[in-house]
Amino acid sequence: MRAVGYRKSLPITEAEALVDCDLPRPDPGPRDLLVKVEAVSVNPVDTKVRVRAEPEAGGVKVLGWDAAGTVLAMGAEAEGFSVGDAVFYAGDLTRPGTNAEFHCVDARIVGHKPASLDWAQAAALPLTAITAWEALFDRLDAKKPVPGAAPAILIVGGAGGVGSVAIQLARQLTDLTVIATASRPETAAWCRDLGAHHVVDHAKPLSAEVAALGLGAPGLVFSTTNTDAHLAEIATLIAPQGRFALIDDPAQLDVALLKRKSLSLHWEFMFTRSMFGTSDIAAQGALLDEVARLVDAGRLRTTLGEHYGRIDARNLRRAHALIESGRAKGKIVLEGFAS
Repeated sequence: MRAVGYRKSLPITEAEALVDCDLPRPDPGPRDLLVKVEAVSVNPVDTKVRVRAEPEAGGVKVLGWDAAGTVLAMGAEAEGFSVGDAVFYAGDLTRPGTNAEFHCVDARIVGHKPASLDWAQAAALPLTAITAWEALFDRLDAKKPVPGAAPAILIVGGAGGVGSVAIQLARQLTDLTVIATASRPETAAWCRDLGAHHVVDHAKPLSAEVAALGLGAPGLVFSTTNTDAHLAEIATLIAPQGRFALIDDPAQLDVALLKRKSLSLHWEFMFTRSMFGTSDIAAQGALLDEVARLVDAGRLRTTLGEHYGRIDARNLRRAHALIESGRAKGKIVLEGFAS
């Protein structure tokens, strides 16, 4: 089967950083679906793994943790699907990725594709939707008020893939005032279009930016990027007893800043359930089915930002480069393999 991977960790400017290759078609395990991949999207985790994880000697490591496609076969213990179903999912960090014609995935973390979206639009959603949903509702308990706080949430990095979904979920499924951060006119407009009530500039001190809105101190903060640069400001602006979640990987995190206000810290990593085979692993499949229902009801929309063409090494190198630049808006999607 055709696939894209790498044989050595290299800067994305190198032609060999991602290469086209032919690999054996995988066979589904007992709980697996074998999926014909129609479209994929690219996430920051792809670039992080490419830089940090060397393939086995002589091997090829395939990246990709978002896909939409068609079920071709099922393991004996896989449930909830039939051959021919259209599905979308975010995969498992410990298994080969989705940048391949055929891919095996545990059926419990798979959702039925929204009927109203095409392959590319659907592929933009799974990883970011799971991350945003788990952060808001499993970690931050966003529907539970913080005593004395403004009923508001600050989403740092609102125009990124996760932020773009988090804005919509918070707006559609809670009564919170949604404050997003963005630093460019086009990304600020993107956040407002997704439903943010207010947009503040994260290139400026966030505590002053939020205070100027006149809402009071928000009880919830969800940081998707550059948390180390913003942590002191977050600790200043958030209400006492507030709840703070993050998803990125700060080199250092001074949690002592959270003590004075008795702030709780929540780290969201959407691969935890699949990596550890948690007893509630099937919650991710159910979550994606609910996301599909909300999309088909017109309450959520795809966060596809750019379509980079077919799935090949050249286009994936372009996508990795844009993500590494920090200037991506929404999700980058690729669709189909060369005939």
